[in-house]
Amino acid sequence: MAVLPNSASEASKKEQVEQMFDDIAPNYDKLNHILSFQIDNLWRKRVRKKLAPQQPQEILDIATGTADLAIELSKLNPKKIIGLDLSAQMIAAGDEKLKAKKLTHIISLEKGDSEDMRFEDNRFDAITVSFGVRNFENLDKGLTEIHRVLKPGKAFIILEFSKVKTFPIKQFYNFYSRYIIPFIGKLFSKNNEAYTYLPNSVQVFPEGEEMCLILKNIGFTNIICKRLTFGIASMYYCEK
Repeated sequence: MAVLPNSASEASKKEQVEQMFDDIAPNYDKLNHILSFQIDNLWRKRVRKKLAPQQPQEILDIATGTADLAIELSKLNPKKIIGLDLSAQMIAAGDEKLKAKKLTHIISLEKGDSEDMRFEDNRFDAITVSFGVRNFENLDKGLTEIHRVLKPGKAFIILEFSKVKTFPIKQFYNFYSRYIIPFIGKLFSKNNEAYTYLPNSVQVFPEGEEMCLILKNIGFTNIICKRLTFGIASMYYCEK
């Protein structure tokens, strides 16, 4: 069952997601860190540490947003990181951060569709996507494209929210997601649907064993799922 940012709109999910992130881009970083209590920064460090032994030289970061994960991955000293995102406004905000951090020689951001990428087969040493796969219009198509452009034997890592199952964290987090996140989101964002859609999309998105099976069916191997911070997020590691 798909969750749309605006169920009343006739636009495709891809178009709605693009518009939603364009709308919330100006306050996205501020809200993200407030709503996550900055735990999201720790999760990104986990991704970097997982990739570190492979020393990837060219990395693709899909659904890069304002480039937070790309910036974290730059600490691996790769030759190049390409950040791909549907939202031009998120990319513009990310470009400003890269300029301020003097990382434009390593990281470049571009507008693009993860389900139809311009890159040649077997190009990248590592591919990441943080909090973006649940926004794919066609999950299988997006993952198949990722598999195509990843070099054989190299790593693909997904960082994504998941459903908390442990009492009483589950009850607290469900209340926080259902009421607090939308309330705070509406205070700071001009898109009233965005911070209702984002928590709701987590509830219907495949996770855990189901997500691992999807990755296996696409053709990925050595699949590992690691639940983070009481299961609020999960990190999926796999290889081509």
